[in-house]
Amino acid sequence: MELQRAAGSLLVVGLAGRELTAMERAWLKLLRPAGIILFKRNIDNARQTRALLKEATTFCAPHSARCVDVEGGTVNRLHEALAPIPSLQTVARAMKSAAVPDRLARTHGELIARAVAAFGFNTSLAPVLDLALPESAQVMGTRCAAAAPAEVIDYARGFLAGFASRGIVGCGKHFPGLGGGALDSHQETPAIMRQGSAIWRDDLEPYRALHRELPIVMINHAAYPKTPGRQRPASVSSYWIETVLRKRIGFRGIVLSDDLEMGGILKFMPIEEAAVEAIRAGSDLIEICHRPELILQAFETLIAEGERSAAFRRLLLTRARETERKRARLFSRAMASALGERQFQALRARIARFSDAVANAVEGRGA
Repeated sequence: MELQRAAGSLLVVGLAGRELTAMERAWLKLLRPAGIILFKRNIDNARQTRALLKEATTFCAPHSARCVDVEGGTVNRLHEALAPIPSLQTVARAMKSAAVPDRLARTHGELIARAVAAFGFNTSLAPVLDLALPESAQVMGTRCAAAAPAEVIDYARGFLAGFASRGIVGCGKHFPGLGGGALDSHQETPAIMRQGSAIWRDDLEPYRALHRELPIVMINHAAYPKTPGRQRPASVSSYWIETVLRKRIGFRGIVLSDDLEMGGILKFMPIEEAAVEAIRAGSDLIEICHRPELILQAFETLIAEGERSAAFRRLLLTRARETERKRARLFSRAMASALGERQFQALRARIARFSDAVANAVEGRGA
């Protein structure tokens, strides 16, 4: 039972629809995961989403994460249920002509925080800290703030302050950086051919500057062949997680894997191996966002490996205790109060005004 509780408490899991099924209630009760992540398929309106999260988290470990991806722009799971929100890149460009640049980033973060809180979430997996480099332009689109690390830091610092002001937990991603990757890690394992010195100087500068302000860091599934990490995806690499992120940078928050159902890792190893190797490499939490059979396979494999290996058992139990302490610090607040209809419409109107102001600032700068 101790191993079972530990294994479940290291998982963040997805659900199928807008209400829990009897099967989901059964496996959630078995796993008692660390958190739930919802997607567009799960979200109709704020009332329904809050009800789904409240029920699902009754089956979770204490201090559970209620996660969603709302970055702004193309990644906004609340686009239809609430409103479109400007992308990171658009806001970062508007900051160049703003009288008080960091206020725009802070407002962006605050509005997203208010939006996700209204739907019952306590965590949005943002901001993206990847550099907007030419190699990744087709894959990342407008998800990256800028090519220059200093501009990424300026944007992210204001954005995270906006989150903190509303009690929402942010997540810097995708460590150590997808800016140099031409492949989509949802489908393939990108091989990013950047030298380690360049990655440390540029791609990792936002993490070095912000590591005390980032509650969570998400690890990507790219490989970096010209570094000591070699061909191994970062999400299962102790070099990137333990040596670089924890020791060299000094990050002390939660380390979260990107979704282990993505092709970037599953084409490299099966999910059973990926789950074990992600924990062994240093992750505190691992995401499995879609298929319950893969969630259960990962859960059972973590337990089996703990039974087989005394060293892994000690690691699993220690990691579970450490992660519980981190979750208790981050997720101690109760779900934010629901907004009334007038408040909800006021939030929607404020987002629209912000969107117009950002667009006008970008157009004015271009003119």
